[in-house]
Amino acid sequence: MQQTTDTILMIRPVNFRMNEQTAVNNFYQQVLGNTLPETVNLKAQQEFDAYVEKLRAVGVQVIVVDDTKETDTPDAIFPNNWISFHENGDIGLYPMFAENRRLERREDILETLEDEGFLINNVIDYTSAEDEGIYLEGTGSLILDRVNRKAYCGLSSRADEDLFIEFCEDFEYTPVIFTAYQTVDEQRKAIYHTNVMMCVGETFAVVCLSSIDDKKERKSLVKHLKEDGKQIIDITEAQVNSFAGNMLQVKGTNEVSYLIMSQSAYNSLSGSQISTLEKHTKLLYSALETIEVCGGGSARCMMAEVFLPKEK
Repeated sequence: MQQTTDTILMIRPVNFRMNEQTAVNNFYQQVLGNTLPETVNLKAQQEFDAYVEKLRAVGVQVIVVDDTKETDTPDAIFPNNWISFHENGDIGLYPMFAENRRLERREDILETLEDEGFLINNVIDYTSAEDEGIYLEGTGSLILDRVNRKAYCGLSSRADEDLFIEFCEDFEYTPVIFTAYQTVDEQRKAIYHTNVMMCVGETFAVVCLSSIDDKKERKSLVKHLKEDGKQIIDITEAQVNSFAGNMLQVKGTNEVSYLIMSQSAYNSLSGSQISTLEKHTKLLYSALETIEVCGGGSARCMMAEVFLPKEK
């Protein structure tokens, strides 16, 4: 089992904007002043292309698929919420909170991966849960420690506890459950996706411990990470707001690992946090301001990790 992959799927935006359907519980989204929608989309495309270029420059294999104009899918740039890929050839398809995000699930994307030589053995489809108003938004909701077979999940309106446990049974993970909060207008509200406040790498974990208000839950999370030999890099809520939790470790040329994040995430880190992380992995960052401000997601959300086996 591997924790990191050298292949990721990314979706290039064609209709990117702030998604009014997700803004109800994603408190990181904002409207960009009087900027025209075409300008917002163009800026997002420029950020996307520069990001892909940086990843490819260090040897990460990036499979880029264009979003379609036929569907109104402003958040298609965040594919990790609707699909996950696993080393045994299984794929997970996930139920999405926003109706217009359900349109992001595309059969042809699976065909693209098969054309690239990847094997898909089995599709485990949870999407019928949408009919009951139950959601679990892929590796936005689930932080997978693939080596130690643990799945971390911050419960929210987009991460249902029962469905999370069902996922863990199907994919053979031990569930680690908690609720992470952020302060919005002086109230504590559940953080919509776990991957905003937590990232698990091969030998480390970046996590905002102060977002977990329940002491028992916080203690349990720390215990699990420590018993698996992860050095914990604790980040603040202000750093979470700069997307410092929204990171992903991937492999480049010669198995060299990189922790991918946005420029704003990198800028929010302290010198000691950077030097601690650099003991574990190389850091790579790219400017994603438009995508972060309008989309309320960052570097990690834009990458769906491909762990599928390749045809011999």
